[in-house]
Amino acid sequence: MSALLRMVGVRKTYDTGAIQVEALRGVDLAVQQGDFVAIMGPSGSGKSTLMHILGCLDVPSAGTYELDGVDVSHMTEAELADVRNRRIGFVFQQFNLLPSMTALRNVELPLVYAGVPRAERRERAQEALRRVGLADRVDHRPGELSGGQQQRVSVARALVTDPALILADEPTGNLDSASTHDVLELFHELHDAGRTIVLITHEAEVAQEARRVVRITDGLLSEGAAVPS
Repeated sequence: MSALLRMVGVRKTYDTGAIQVEALRGVDLAVQQGDFVAIMGPSGSGKSTLMHILGCLDVPSAGTYELDGVDVSHMTEAELADVRNRRIGFVFQQFNLLPSMTALRNVELPLVYAGVPRAERRERAQEALRRVGLADRVDHRPGELSGGQQQRVSVARALVTDPALILADEPTGNLDSASTHDVLELFHELHDAGRTIVLITHEAEVAQEARRVVRITDGLLSEGAAVPS
């Protein structure tokens, strides 16, 4: 099994003018194709900085990051935007759905940016919504859906480009316990189907749903044993 993403010696330093803050201090991380990894850490641990680099929203100050065989460490913003749209499916805590658009139109958006023809966009968006159990909600707007259903729309949007990596940032943070269970079950189904998932969380119960748990503290990673299947 090959590594889908690999970080070697990744550092991230922020220059505030008066002082330099080292958010990541030499991170080494490999995630294999088809893995399900939770990255867990408290506020101020470097978790958000790591997520931004994993999601190609930022680049390291030092070290290398390879995603799907491509070194993205020194890409331009335009190149990073292309990687984000084609290789990464994002699931956010706040759902980030456009309230004026139907579920179908929200899921279509990444394909619009990718220049996919309208008929193909519609077909792929409908299939993605079917896969997350929302085939009967395609014409509903976010305000007409529960929190759990909105997050399922977000997952469908993440899937629609057939990305190499699904990156979920605190995906259950705004959900009640029943909806949290439903969304985590959906991640398990995606993992069982061969999807590679990296889940960022501060909740131990959510992290334990993953196959591996990696902890970040003061910009450094540590890893326990894999969670039994």
